[in-house]
Amino acid sequence: MLKSGGRKTFQCRSCRLQTSLIAGTLFQGTHLKLTVWFLAIYLISQAKTGLSALALKRQLGVSYPTAWLIQQKLMQAMVERDARYTLDGDIQVDDAYLGGELAGGKAGRGSENKVPFVAALSLNPEGQPKFIKMAPIPGFTRKAIANWAQDNLSSGCVVRSDGLACFAGVTDAECQHQVIIAGGRKPKDLPEFCWINTALGNLKTSLGGAYHAFDFAKYGTRYLGAFAYPTALTDASNSIPLLPALSWLRL
Repeated sequence: MLKSGGRKTFQCRSCRLQTSLIAGTLFQGTHLKLTVWFLAIYLISQAKTGLSALALKRQLGVSYPTAWLIQQKLMQAMVERDARYTLDGDIQVDDAYLGGELAGGKAGRGSENKVPFVAALSLNPEGQPKFIKMAPIPGFTRKAIANWAQDNLSSGCVVRSDGLACFAGVTDAECQHQVIIAGGRKPKDLPEFCWINTALGNLKTSLGGAYHAFDFAKYGTRYLGAFAYPTALTDASNSIPLLPALSWLRL
């Protein structure tokens, strides 16, 4: 065992390779105390309404660039961890956008500032939410949905949508597709989509309350992943956790 820069380094007796306990983790190369990282993990994972880099800076006592880098690394770790898993069973799916109209730009779905993403939520046999995934896609086309489903859904799962034509692409990933007829009602008013609508409502509140703005196209995957990983769906009576406890320190 050696000591370098205040940190313990271990050296192999045969090949002389040197390594440390934080090698291969998101802490590798850090000059901050690990207690600062652990506090950041706790703060970000427990902030149900989102936590901006500015708020993280104030609570950690570090500079803004440092707080922003910590936040981005932790969010990326969440995204990479969740990428290992797929949703199965009964799934509610919906289309949504990050961003809004730019002054003088196009309105509606053609806005240059809007980034399309898919929100999907799996249910247990009792109809309660288990896991959620949110991911940007190139557009709401059958090919884009098929590629998304291939990466995020288990074959054979039952996907329920509001009938947007592109969601038929889940069948290309060997999933079943069920269209829920609105019957004159708006999709958000259908009880079959209550959980996914609650999740999207919570996402809007979280992003709007924590961030003034961010590059939706560049960082959208991270912010959506950070919301989905530790978040909970909350109704009037209880809070139901969607994802397991933190276990993504080592990538």
